[in-house]
Amino acid sequence: MSTQASSHDGKHFVVQKGTCQCDQGDQFPKHIVSTHNKHFWNDSLGSADYLAVTEDDLQFDPPGPSFGKCKLKPSSGGYLPCAYAPAGKWQKTYDKVLVMDKKCVTEVSELQCTTGGKITIKDHGQRGEMSKQNVKNADEKIIRHMNPLVNVDDFKETAMESELDAY
Repeated sequence: MSTQASSHDGKHFVVQKGTCQCDQGDQFPKHIVSTHNKHFWNDSLGSADYLAVTEDDLQFDPPGPSFGKCKLKPSSGGYLPCAYAPAGKWQKTYDKVLVMDKKCVTEVSELQCTTGGKITIKDHGQRGEMSKQNVKNADEKIIRHMNPLVNVDDFKETAMESELDAY
């Protein structure tokens, strides 16, 4: 069985609090997920910030002029505001995972604007966090080797105490 490499390998799914950039603009708006309110990436609490962005999520916060001043619209005082107009859906989406039958947007996805700009992902919006389980499973020897100033036992003790406080 052969597996082909994908441009999505090692890339993150994009969440609502992620930001975009247009190669012709000067501002970086966040996504607005309008196609669903059910699927979240890496957030068990269901915060709207972590809603999965799909190929049909074409709105941004702030709304127009979402990307600020457009370099394709020169004027005597600089540039006119962005007149964002998507040319279809997000392209280069990940089709192996569907959300409500829609492809997911990743860090490599692109969206064309009819004015001429190309919109790409500036920040996917996800942040890695160490869980209590990660702390419990930490190999003390490896941690000590990587960072001799960290006392893993202190972290494990704190994790255990906070777990007991939850009950």
